[in-house]
Amino acid sequence: MQVLKSLHFKKDTISGRQLKKRIHTLLLAENFMPGLAEIRRLPARKAVGPLFSYLYSLDELVKWRAVTAMGNVISDLAASDLESARVVMRRFIWNLNDESGGIGWGCPESMAEAMACNDKLAAEYGSILISYIWPDGNYLEHEGLQRGVLWGVGRLAHTRPEGMETAAEFLLPYMSSGDPNLRGLAVWAVSPVLNADAIQRLQQLVDDRAGLMLYRSGQLVEYSVGQLAREGLARVEQQAKG
Repeated sequence: MQVLKSLHFKKDTISGRQLKKRIHTLLLAENFMPGLAEIRRLPARKAVGPLFSYLYSLDELVKWRAVTAMGNVISDLAASDLESARVVMRRFIWNLNDESGGIGWGCPESMAEAMACNDKLAAEYGSILISYIWPDGNYLEHEGLQRGVLWGVGRLAHTRPEGMETAAEFLLPYMSSGDPNLRGLAVWAVSPVLNADAIQRLQQLVDDRAGLMLYRSGQLVEYSVGQLAREGLARVEQQAKG
């Protein structure tokens, strides 16, 4: 309770610079959940700008918590003003477009988080997220962005597997990548939407000791590719029994 009191501020009088600094403090709080609740109490349009800037943070924890906060803020906005939420989603899409002239760090992750939190946004933008790993779609060649898209596909697949089955075939090539981050993220992403080919590939990766960091349930945790493969196969066994 004391933490919340110390972080309280008058949202109608705070300057843009003060707001950005305060959100940074909230993102770094030892217990992030009260901080996230505080951010969600802000007017969404005021929170979006600072959160966008923190998607580019070199501090991984700040970046990922900004993704979580951004997704929740957009979902909340969609509940009261769906068109305004669409504007933010279109901004993510534009930032991932070559014509934008920039690199959309954190954009696919934030899109996915918003869709994981909001079924209307998921219905409208889920196929666009998948298109970023589809060679004949809006395929992203930048490996850094590929990691973000794979995490986003996984976040949405684990939350809303229905409608994400088409992603499985596009995830297969990443499961053979020489980059353990891409390999492991693809393994995690495909686990809720496994097809026969993906199951076979998981079986081939159970002894893969290469490591990666995965943001999951609000935490950055190190896994091996093999751990994630075994976890995916365990889902298959559970489904077979159930």
